[in-house]
Amino acid sequence: MSVRSTLLLLALLVLSSFHPAQAQRLPSGVHPDSYKLTLTPDLASATFTGSETIDVVLDAPSRTITLNAAEIKFIAVKAYTLPIAAYNYGKLGSQPVALRPIDSDKHPQTASVTLDTAKEQATFTFPNELPVGRVTLAIQYTGILNDKLRGFYLSKTKARNYAVTQFEPTDARRAYPGFDEPALKATFDITLIVDKADTAISNTNIVSDTPGPVAGKHTIHFATTPKMSTYLVAFLVGDFKCAEDKSDGVPIRACSTPDKVGLTHFALDAAKYVLHYYDSYFGIKYPMPKLDMVALPDFEAGAMENFGCITYRETDFLVDSKYGPIPAKKRVAIVVAHEMAHQWFGDMVTMQWWNNLWLNEGFATWMEAKPVTQWHPEWKFPEDVAETLDETLNLDAQSTTHAIRAQAETPDQINELFDGISYGKAGAVLDMVENYLGEETFRQGVHNYLQAHMYANATAEDFWNAQTKNSHLPVDRIMSSFVIQPGVPLLTLAERHADTVPATQSRFFLSEAERNRPLSNLVPQWSIPVCIKTSNQPICRAFNFDESTSSLPLHADLTIPADAPTPFLYINAANKGYYRTAYTPSQFKAILPLAESSLTATERIGLLGDRFALVRSGQSTVADYLNLVLAFKQDPSSTLLEAARKQLEKINSDIATEEDRNLLAAVIRQQFGPVYKALGEPRKAESYDRQQLRGTLMQLLGAAKDPAVLAQARQITDQIYSARSNKNLDPALADAAVMVTTNNGDAALYEKLLAASKDAANPGQQTDALHDLARFRNPALVTRTLDYTVSGQVRNQDSWTIFVALLRDRETRDQTWSYIKTNWPQVHAQFTTNSGVRVVAATGYFCSASQRDDVAGFFATHKVDASERTLAKAIDNINDCIQTRATQEPALHQWLLTQPK
Repeated sequence: MSVRSTLLLLALLVLSSFHPAQAQRLPSGVHPDSYKLTLTPDLASATFTGSETIDVVLDAPSRTITLNAAEIKFIAVKAYTLPIAAYNYGKLGSQPVALRPIDSDKHPQTASVTLDTAKEQATFTFPNELPVGRVTLAIQYTGILNDKLRGFYLSKTKARNYAVTQFEPTDARRAYPGFDEPALKATFDITLIVDKADTAISNTNIVSDTPGPVAGKHTIHFATTPKMSTYLVAFLVGDFKCAEDKSDGVPIRACSTPDKVGLTHFALDAAKYVLHYYDSYFGIKYPMPKLDMVALPDFEAGAMENFGCITYRETDFLVDSKYGPIPAKKRVAIVVAHEMAHQWFGDMVTMQWWNNLWLNEGFATWMEAKPVTQWHPEWKFPEDVAETLDETLNLDAQSTTHAIRAQAETPDQINELFDGISYGKAGAVLDMVENYLGEETFRQGVHNYLQAHMYANATAEDFWNAQTKNSHLPVDRIMSSFVIQPGVPLLTLAERHADTVPATQSRFFLSEAERNRPLSNLVPQWSIPVCIKTSNQPICRAFNFDESTSSLPLHADLTIPADAPTPFLYINAANKGYYRTAYTPSQFKAILPLAESSLTATERIGLLGDRFALVRSGQSTVADYLNLVLAFKQDPSSTLLEAARKQLEKINSDIATEEDRNLLAAVIRQQFGPVYKALGEPRKAESYDRQQLRGTLMQLLGAAKDPAVLAQARQITDQIYSARSNKNLDPALADAAVMVTTNNGDAALYEKLLAASKDAANPGQQTDALHDLARFRNPALVTRTLDYTVSGQVRNQDSWTIFVALLRDRETRDQTWSYIKTNWPQVHAQFTTNSGVRVVAATGYFCSASQRDDVAGFFATHKVDASERTLAKAIDNINDCIQTRATQEPALHQWLLTQPK
């Protein structure tokens, strides 16, 4: 079957599985042009009042207009058929608001309002038909500052409350009635009436700040925005303080609560570098008059790309520029770069509908590493990208995955799209296509796409057609095959035949049962650019692998001597391809001795990931994988070793019996102990990679209960908590020491970490301490941690991380699950819109049929918002684990018995 016919059938199946009755789209025929918003928050009572006008254009006469609204109480709604000139100020209850429009239409129509709570819509019905053309809606309303971290909500510190916003994807309707769909762009004029001592921050710059309209208040008015989607609006109220600078003439501020402004300077430096880089790369200047970045005490996401006013979780933005650990700085840098990329991808050019969310998130994910790699090449960001690619391929190899472009109509369905497919897979596919075309050709295509859709909306076809036109290569065919159909290609190689390598493509599943299922007539086919590398000429050429069975030609530049029976051949040069590779035994054997010298670190990470994925799918043995790990034990890449450590942890948790775990720990101590010892003590000016290697090896050996490492870790931990301000400790080793020690920690250490978890002076250290509490395995301390999590002392944005960490650990999993079920009302009360789904996902760490059935049965009667697909993935994970354990445990046991004692 051809690629095009396969994709057509897949598209038809997706469309046929969508039920229109579930749709919550607004009726067509009404087009918003501009909003004028005046909001007056009351932080003490957690309420706000709003005055709003919306200029709309009607395609046809109508007595009704439907828009989005949720948790809004309407006071008055009128329609004017002539422009409103100005407002008079008055009071609504005790709050100052703009009440009466001064207008030239002396006979406005007053609407009755009908609410559809389920659809989060309000319908205005007028006595007479509104005419075709321009109509102005004038709306007076009130709302609540909620505690759910969405819409217009309260963010709290011990000192005071803040009123802040988070609207993506469908929560602008909780702050102002509007046409809350991404294609319905409009301009916004925003005014905030706030307490005299407070300030306000919004998308654009302040153009006026005047006292009143009542004593103790002042009115802040912001410049008109460009056309933008409703979910990108932001307004923040409080006593924020900011560090300031400029880049390419654009004012940049990094803001926080007053006590933390000293931790904003690193993010400010990152933004300065990134803005200049993006201006140059895109060939389109930053599209707003200023850039504000604001850290919020309560914030569910890592960050949010509001146009010109990016908001952040404190731990993803605040770090000590002098003493902060490099991993924390890397995290801040990558998040800043991601959100700033959105100012072009997502804000200036926005997807037409949420089914193309990847046009926002995939692009930002692909772009984020570019500027920070150039800024700090020593921090090895490309290796992080390679590790993330491996994780994404595993996610996409489940039967419950979805296509990059997936149908979504309801808020729950839309929320579920914010996952590793829309971010990671989409970013990886873009990376693959860029590698195929060449960086400059791809960059030109990106520029053309952005230029053609500035301040408007776009679809997937718009992007790949722009790249196809610019490159004169089949980008449309390649990208459509990866965007429209789900899953991961597997390239299975045969032995070289003359100057070609026969290869077969199929869909790769982590599940052995899924892989062995009889094939249907609808077998996915991908158009895959493949890059080949050989030992005598390590360069890349792209081959368009199009049908299910083909031959990969060895280009003249990749000529292999005819008398070389099994040459070095690597089928994913640069590790940019979005596929798994299965080599023949002789091909894999030829790679091993040359891997460190002939493969880059990113390629070695890809090779390690491929082999472990093949183990999990039953197409390779755990023994072969462990031999590869031991071959890489002295690899200089800390990222590769960290990937191996995680995979060894999974073997220990999912495959090994109790006897196996003891034997595996002995092998790890014997093989990796000398490597750790050879690194020696930390030294000044040591490379980042060497620091991280030492920390990773300490974690690995600590988990294997190496007595010397356990003693060293305890000594370092005691030093940390006896002199927490000690700046001379190696940060990577210090972090690893605490992680190792807390696994076997006592009540005295627990008390110290509990106190640290309540100290908000440094958000990064506070969060680290909170996570470390979840590492204690003593049952009594586990119960204390769980009680603490639901006590109200842990922010809702963080509580889910504790449940997930305790469910991940084999030693604490059962106790945690029992606690969750027994205390469900208190646990469920901690969930925000998106955090509950993460706890559901973590139940996928179980690995038995009885636990699987228990999870499925519990969530059948204890619903969690936006978790339907996630629960299916969790069940999928459990089934995969059951199968992998049954298949691989005998091979693991046999391999362990053959290892030197």
